[in-house]
Amino acid sequence: QLRLVESGGGLVQPGGSLRLSCTVSGDSFDVELYAIGWFRQAPGKEREGLSCTSALGGTDGVTHYADSVKGRFTITRDNAKSTVHLQMNSLQPEDTAVYYCAADCDSSLIPTSPNLEVWGQGTQVTVSS
Repeated sequence: QLRLVESGGGLVQPGGSLRLSCTVSGDSFDVELYAIGWFRQAPGKEREGLSCTSALGGTDGVTHYADSVKGRFTITRDNAKSTVHLQMNSLQPEDTAVYYCAADCDSSLIPTSPNLEVWGQGTQVTVSS
């Protein structure tokens, strides 16, 4: 069974940066086969899709970003370490949310996609001075 664990959240000042990590594990799994995405949910708001990195064997290395984070956030995957990172730069208070990674994502970044069968527990990111 696939398991995802997020880390790297915390408190950062406006304009600062954070790098989130999503560590993938499970029985008889191959992280390369999964498209891993990042999502977030702010208090009182719906969950929002941020970015998705494709599985190998399909559209290798293809990434997708929501307009709200394009140019500020970068998703990368390290298959050797079974980890997917989200580098977040130029953070603003409106980026404050719980951030989740999930599998399998797609280019739509829709959080309610039936393909998103596995979610991590989330990590809190707070942007405040």
